[in-house]
Amino acid sequence: MTERSEILYAREPDLALAEFRQILVESGMAAIRPMDDEDRLRAMLAASGLIVTARRGGPDGPLVGVARGITDGVWCCYIAELAVAASAQRLGIGRGLLDEARRQLGPRVSIMLASVPDAVGFYERAGMMRIADAFWYRREQ
Repeated sequence: MTERSEILYAREPDLALAEFRQILVESGMAAIRPMDDEDRLRAMLAASGLIVTARRGGPDGPLVGVARGITDGVWCCYIAELAVAASAQRLGIGRGLLDEARRQLGPRVSIMLASVPDAVGFYERAGMMRIADAFWYRREQ
């Protein structure tokens, strides 16, 4: 658990579904997530090996950000969501979530993610390197 100014960053494996949904809405990510499929959202949380949260004012404070990762904990971690409430953007919370994820995982675990075009500059400023050769099969649903 790390506290920077008034934001508390912590690993929170039992994040409530309602809070997860709310931060997706407040961050603008709801448009690209299965918000109408509660079972799928619940499964996304359950399958996560890493959930790092940012809360304003302490452990019971309002959720202002979340990083959700899928990881084996020893080699790699894929950050599936890095969501920060619009009202808390540009305050360093996204960077704080990435830093806390790195701290939680340790130096032996690589972190990767797929960025939406509008966020590429943020990830570059956060010190992440672009990778040239990445491949995927798009989900069909």
